Amino acid sequence: MQMPKVLIGDKLSPAAVEIFHARGIETVTKVGLSAEDLIKEIPGYDGLVVRSACKPNADVIAAADNLKVIGRAGIGVDNIDIKAATAKGVVVMNTPFGNAITTAEHAIAMMFAAARQIPAANAETQAGKWPKSGYMGIEVSYKTLGLIGCGNIGSRVAERAIGLKMKVVAYDPFLTEERAIELGVEKVELDALLQRADVITLHVPLTDQTRNVLSRENLAKTKKGLILVNCARGGLVDEEAVAEMLESGHLAGAAFDVFAVEPAKENVLFGKPNFVATPHLGAATNEAQENVALQVAEQMSDYLLSGAVTNALNMPSITAEEAPRIKPFAGLAEKLGSFAGQISDFGYDEVVIEYEGEVADLNRKPLTAALLAGLLRASRGDVNMVSAPAILADSGVKLTETKTEASPVYDSLIRVKVKTKATKNAPEGGWRTLAGTIIAGQPRIVEVKGMALEGDFSPVTLYVNNLDKPGFIGALGQMLGEAKVNIATFHLGRTSAGGEAIALIGIDSVPADALMDKLGTLPQVRYAKVLTF
Repeated sequence: MQMPKVLIGDKLSPAAVEIFHARGIETVTKVGLSAEDLIKEIPGYDGLVVRSACKPNADVIAAADNLKVIGRAGIGVDNIDIKAATAKGVVVMNTPFGNAITTAEHAIAMMFAAARQIPAANAETQAGKWPKSGYMGIEVSYKTLGLIGCGNIGSRVAERAIGLKMKVVAYDPFLTEERAIELGVEKVELDALLQRADVITLHVPLTDQTRNVLSRENLAKTKKGLILVNCARGGLVDEEAVAEMLESGHLAGAAFDVFAVEPAKENVLFGKPNFVATPHLGAATNEAQENVALQVAEQMSDYLLSGAVTNALNMPSITAEEAPRIKPFAGLAEKLGSFAGQISDFGYDEVVIEYEGEVADLNRKPLTAALLAGLLRASRGDVNMVSAPAILADSGVKLTETKTEASPVYDSLIRVKVKTKATKNAPEGGWRTLAGTIIAGQPRIVEVKGMALEGDFSPVTLYVNNLDKPGFIGALGQMLGEAKVNIATFHLGRTSAGGEAIALIGIDSVPADALMDKLGTLPQVRYAKVLTF
């Protein structure tokens, strides 16, 4: 087995590199590659590690023929084209917890720096002045801190602010009332936060929804004397409006660690009254840099070696403990999806996935992703667990997932139902229904079109939907024998004697088209298809 190979595109801790080596993963470090050089270099690698300088854009990802995972040592992924990675089937991971404390501490430090005008007072003092009467600060205790974003970092800022005797209000659509109570913060809408806060800090990623969240219009709703802190992402705030409000005195101070354009060699905010700037230092502590490097190395190694997925932005998480339990069911799900996709000749409008028994208690998201990958691969080619859910969503196909704690016959059962598109012969469309389970560690198909049977997924399978009439099996066997197609397995199911029936025949070679045409002429045959797994 060839061991994975990882390209390290930004400076990484030697201890993190050693983690890769200890796990048997080869690494190559090439820092500072241009986009053109990265495109040339990337095809031979299974993984890519980046911080913020290396930028795997759509062109880089398109050239990455073997790439399976991109790991960001840090939280921000603005430099990674996640949409292109998802379409290519590449997992994108970050390390959201490694620098959370460091960034939260920096936000608190920036708040104090602006509240007490520390940088300006320091500069004048060291210049030989003694401007004691020129700097009247603001006490933060018993003031209201408004958090825009109360997730991983924002919640840590809240904890520290509460320790400073501040009242904390938070705007975050994903914050539950229960979590707000647990943190000791008040959940509010954005307008209420803008009107009530004495200090505002931002802790959200830059997305289409959050871009310019503090627009000129929203900033105009804030209290006079507000202190504004941004240690999250540039582009969240209208910088020109902030500059004007510092000049007018509406803002008592502002402290930014991030800017809309970086490196920020020039900015409209520079030189404004009581403006504090740092060069994107939120995660810049020895502890944080070491932590995120070690974490990304562990996460990528786990994924490349065992399939465990941690902190992925475009794929369900699978813990290292879950991976061995999920693996056989993921294989079953993928085969069921492949079967359904191959017999849905005219496409489909709806997919229903049912989980019964013990499998219903597992982490089902990766199982669903695996099933959809098998389903879509039949018609779209190169699709995997990463790209399949996004592709299905983009296609407009309705997806429904259900679970039942008990299964009537098996310990676990996965059933897939696919509603095919309407055709001339079937104007309402029709449902293709399949179910499978794991028996003795192997995936088995146990239901087709509601008919019970027990068969394996042979690499080449002849699927026949026929009428249960005498002479069919003999005629089929004779046709295959005359064509020199050897039968490996033969499984049958039927609704009732003389009714509809199913035959799954494992064969050793793919039959010629002429043989399939001849098979279709048998009076008992309603549908016949060669399936490959």
